Amino acid sequence: MNPLKKLLDESEPLFTESGKYKKFAPLFEATKTFFFLPSPKTFVMPFIRDHLDLKRYMSFVLIALMPVLLFGIYNTGFQSGLAAGETFGMGKSFLIGGGLVLPIIIVSYGVGFFWEILFAIVRKHKISEGFLVTGMLFPLTLPATIPLWQVALGISFGVVIGKEVFGGTGRNILNPALTARAFLFFSYPVSMSGNIWVAAKDSVDGISGATALAVTAVQGESITTALSNAGFSLSDLFLGGVPGSIGETSALCCLLGALFLCLTRIANFRIILGGIAGLIVSAILFYLIPGGQESWANAGPLYHLCAGGFLFGISFMATDPVSAPGTNAGRWTFGILIGFLTVTIRVVNPAFVEGTMLVILFMNVFAPLLDHMVIKYKTSKRIPNV
Repeated sequence: MNPLKKLLDESEPLFTESGKYKKFAPLFEATKTFFFLPSPKTFVMPFIRDHLDLKRYMSFVLIALMPVLLFGIYNTGFQSGLAAGETFGMGKSFLIGGGLVLPIIIVSYGVGFFWEILFAIVRKHKISEGFLVTGMLFPLTLPATIPLWQVALGISFGVVIGKEVFGGTGRNILNPALTARAFLFFSYPVSMSGNIWVAAKDSVDGISGATALAVTAVQGESITTALSNAGFSLSDLFLGGVPGSIGETSALCCLLGALFLCLTRIANFRIILGGIAGLIVSAILFYLIPGGQESWANAGPLYHLCAGGFLFGISFMATDPVSAPGTNAGRWTFGILIGFLTVTIRVVNPAFVEGTMLVILFMNVFAPLLDHMVIKYKTSKRIPNV
């Protein structure tokens, strides 16, 4: 028998209702399920076994995030070298990037799980595995130059205000990771925007490294030309070798993660395809409008798709099953509106060109309304009972 499992089984009576450490039962249960599958709860027939529990569900999302995370670590180190006037190899890029990214992830998980455990003990319920994804998503939305104390403050707000005040996992109306990022964005805008996205070698400060969305054309120059002159070619934006938040730069890695989530049916493809379709159609419409050559209205759909955090948001944030609609028609509408509003904000508001974060949070609020309208419409088409 596995020695660890034997130790946990022998210790389990201490954490039952009559046990000495019953107050810490949620922490013991979380530790046990971290190493082993959840123990069976039914001992009398009939038995029903689901193919997918919450632990496996969250594990699949973490697997989908691995390409984004690994490339984010590499790109952080590589951009750090370019900022210092050097070109690092893959090994050194991973080493430098890991030194910048991993502390952010550790702080996110450490502080977040503190709040999860505290609320579980006070409320006397089990610790949910839902934070495994939130604790990873939040750091990937941040610049590598973010101070660690702000990471701790942001994840605290996201967990406590964005989720626990509503009752915990499964009851939140907003995506907790985006709620945490929005809090930091409005509380500490200097740390979250501007030319501080690239960490300089051997320095805790950020140096100039504007993102693609911050580029604007000069008089008489097209936005695509300005992007190319600034080093943001379409291929660079697609592959991800550009400055940006840790997880948003590579459109390719985001698409790989989205494909995995759709194939495993963890994410609903209607939200992702609806978002991409809404963005492409909106970008084409703005492109066809005369004028606006120097703004993002003239960028075209591919630049809108690959630049910024749209693909990351639509793949991993908008598909959150708790804060997204539950009806198919509602999901299509939800995704299409996210794509449309993202392009609209980029074009209309040059001061805030990256609107994906607030658009998803905005649509999270309206997700129940979309479901309500869909259900009301379908019930109105039923033949009344006579």
